[in-house]
Amino acid sequence: MRKIIATSEAPAAIGPYSQAVVRRNLLFISGQLPIDPESGALVTDNISGQTRRIMENIQAIASEAGTRLEKAVKSTIFLTDLRDFQAMNAAYGEYFPANPPARSTVQVAALPLNSPIGIEMIIAV
Repeated sequence: MRKIIATSEAPAAIGPYSQAVVRRNLLFISGQLPIDPESGALVTDNISGQTRRIMENIQAIASEAGTRLEKAVKSTIFLTDLRDFQAMNAAYGEYFPANPPARSTVQVAALPLNSPIGIEMIIAV
């Protein structure tokens, strides 16, 4: 049994996938881009602002599922340029002041909408 999670507080999926799925006690959040949920536009700030936009989107999805970021167990961050790592890491760290989840960060050739960053996350429910 699985439950599909969708909220208007985060950008709608841009393909045939769900924003998130709950299975048993885990919330699997699809890769999020720095898209403003109100305008549907890609945020073109610097990487720090883009990271914060993604984390706000993830937070909204987690809330819709009845959980919160503090229960995150794993995140994967995709960057098109690892030179953005330090700035991304500082902004990301604002959301996990203590006991952050396990994490992988990888450089990729490209992301949808030419976004420089994408983040997916698994959170306990």
